[in-house]
Amino acid sequence: MAQTTSRDVARLRLGAAGAAVTVATVVTNALAYVVPMLGARRLSAADLGALATVLALAAIAAVPGFGLQIAVAAHRARSGTGDTSRLGLRTAALTAGVTVAAAPALTVALRLPLALTLLLATTTFATVLSGRWLGELQGDQRFLRLAAAMVAVAVGRYGGLVAGLLLGRGPEMCLFLATLTGLLVLPLLARLASSPEYPRPPEPATSGRPDVEATGTSAAPSTAAQRLGARQVMTACGATLAMLTISYADLILARQLLPVAASGAYAVGAVLTKGALWAPQVVTLLVLPRLAQGDRRARLVALALILACGAVLVVSSAVAGELAFRLVGGADYLHLAGTAPMFAAVGALYAVVFMLVNDRVATVARWPAAPLWLATAGLAAGAALIAPRTVTGVLTCSLTVAALAALVMAWLVFGRRRR
Repeated sequence: MAQTTSRDVARLRLGAAGAAVTVATVVTNALAYVVPMLGARRLSAADLGALATVLALAAIAAVPGFGLQIAVAAHRARSGTGDTSRLGLRTAALTAGVTVAAAPALTVALRLPLALTLLLATTTFATVLSGRWLGELQGDQRFLRLAAAMVAVAVGRYGGLVAGLLLGRGPEMCLFLATLTGLLVLPLLARLASSPEYPRPPEPATSGRPDVEATGTSAAPSTAAQRLGARQVMTACGATLAMLTISYADLILARQLLPVAASGAYAVGAVLTKGALWAPQVVTLLVLPRLAQGDRRARLVALALILACGAVLVVSSAVAGELAFRLVGGADYLHLAGTAPMFAAVGALYAVVFMLVNDRVATVARWPAAPLWLATAGLAAGAALIAPRTVTGVLTCSLTVAALAALVMAWLVFGRRRR
């Protein structure tokens, strides 16, 4: 009875953590959507275009922050405590330095004010550095604090922009306020992550649980966990960039290959893809520390949850395809209702792929993102040379590549490990 009660308590805690992280993700996405909505109403077309361009650059520049978070989280889950301050500062400073060096070229090529591109470097520094503390909280499995930190990062990243737009300021002042809020939030993140009395997570080899084992990847966790360095961060950054690239590759190809009206219709359908892709990402976030510890049962449970979520979304889009397109794009796109389950299936498959890629990163596998880069190249070649120049043609090509990528990643994670 005591064992059952203990498991029930653990499940309740995990459920509460999942709910908190889900709420934090919703808040982050809501703030991200508020900015362009306010900008469209408060800025001129020229200023809105400049601000939107800088925010797109900021999203790309934030990739090292996500890589830092994944690398730190996996390291903490394997080895417990460890000083990540120097690595976090170096990663943030290097990213900001590259942004400053690129500022003149970006200013000329994208016709942006120099002040915007220089401010971009400061906001990038704050965003990337925050990945250190997010990774520590994630790796230590302090998910309630992680949820609070995620909200703090979102407020720091977008709060200044929202305030500036509400005050009727221009893009430069809005980004300046975002820089201030982003920097002011860093001490709060450090406070949330500081907990010297927090116990070290159990090592897989000594946990005594039947569902935990060494991963058997190219580098053993006990060896890789001795020191967290630039190589692990670069590997995680490469994986993050690959996931970001392939998630937008079909949309970019549709813009290049299809007529304007058809590419716009594809963009509407791609909203369903993104929904199916990001809806179960909280599962990947919660399971990453257990993946780093080589927990096979956690891996299978996470995969089952993501597959179940994807199946529900695909079936729902098949049943209510017209409603989905009406909500996303309006009555003008109802003729694409039959493609709704295909768009959802692409996102559901990539959700599986992303979880498996994170597993490969967490277990220190070599070249974890290589299949995604190959899939991106295959998608580009197939869409350009084979697929019909229609929404259905590009979508079918994208669905095929997503299915192949999922099969390859599943073989790499399960098949090779079994051998």
